[in-house]
Amino acid sequence: MIAYLDCSTGVSGDKFLGALIDAGFDPARLREALAGLREQTDSPGLASIEIEAGPVQSGGISGVGVTVTEPGASRRHWREIRTLLQGAELPAPVVEGALRAFATLADAEARVHGVSADDVHFHEIGAADTLADILGVSLALHDLGIERLIASPVAVGSGTVTTEHGVFPVPALATSLLLEDMSVIAGSAPGELTTPTGAALLRAFADRFGEVPAMTVRRVGIGCGTRDIGVPNICTLLVGESSEPEAGHDDVVLLETNLDHLTPEEIATAAARLLEAGAFDVWQTPVVMKKGRAATVLSALASPPSAAVLASQMIAETGTLGVRMFPASRRRIERDVSRIGTSLGPARFKVARLPDGTRALRVEADDAARIAAERGMAVDAVARQLEDEAARATGIQPMRQRPSSETTKPSD
Repeated sequence: MIAYLDCSTGVSGDKFLGALIDAGFDPARLREALAGLREQTDSPGLASIEIEAGPVQSGGISGVGVTVTEPGASRRHWREIRTLLQGAELPAPVVEGALRAFATLADAEARVHGVSADDVHFHEIGAADTLADILGVSLALHDLGIERLIASPVAVGSGTVTTEHGVFPVPALATSLLLEDMSVIAGSAPGELTTPTGAALLRAFADRFGEVPAMTVRRVGIGCGTRDIGVPNICTLLVGESSEPEAGHDDVVLLETNLDHLTPEEIATAAARLLEAGAFDVWQTPVVMKKGRAATVLSALASPPSAAVLASQMIAETGTLGVRMFPASRRRIERDVSRIGTSLGPARFKVARLPDGTRALRVEADDAARIAAERGMAVDAVARQLEDEAARATGIQPMRQRPSSETTKPSD
């Protein structure tokens, strides 16, 4: 199943969760999940979390509203919430998704307040509604069988918002950081339309942003916010079966030319310029040509519309007398980029969805190289440490293979 979330009047945790409940998720499942968390902790107030979900109206539109209350609510560190979730007896994808959303939220708040992510300790991340919203959305997506989520451009609002730290312009600082690389609009209503929790949920679960995908709609859910913004304060969720071609497949053109007259430095420069011009990838392969001459095959992968232009540039950059062009197709693994705080500092990680449905992460090479240079450490040691810490924080295993000494026993 796929789903489309309309965020044209913003997104918050309660609106997103309300839309999922209206689309068929049973809130009793969330109450049971929270009950399981209670057995893992002695944190004050957690056992008293109450969830009310029922029909409400916003601007004349009927939907589901969600209210979470916790008498005597306490503040919690991110590390405390991480321990709670890691000890929960829930399906692995549910725990993984909730950890991913909380990790991105904690990192954004840590950047705003100048502390480490583990030490983030304040109302916004420790409140019962944040915990219920994030765990509820992750559990609902799993229970409804939603494997891919597409969202509209996100309305952020305008004006100012009042928090316990003061009055800030909209979008709030943490929200702005969480919205990096997302498609956003101001929206038609004033005030804060998208909250940090809503933005963190999109970053954790949305595969892309844009128009409604080709799909056969099976269910519709409407989640209502609590604030009167002058227009219906809702998120609409369409759930159904995809009518699009299989995700991850696209058409490409492979460009190749044999070079035996350029130095390695000149070929490297030509490769870099092809990447700058829009090639998906560029690589070199050593070959032996006629008469035993050593040479290099320079290859580039291009989109069909740009193939002719890139072929001309390959000729101009290398002085070759011809470029071979082969139509091809490729399958791409779905992936996104998350910024995660570590003891070595924040770093970006590619998070890929593998064919079997599991996720794996890999640190961005540029970030690993930068941190290694700053700390005078070997790049491979830095990369492994960053990935190990990110795995512990998110529950997502690294793609990188462990050294053989870590995975096999020495022979007798």
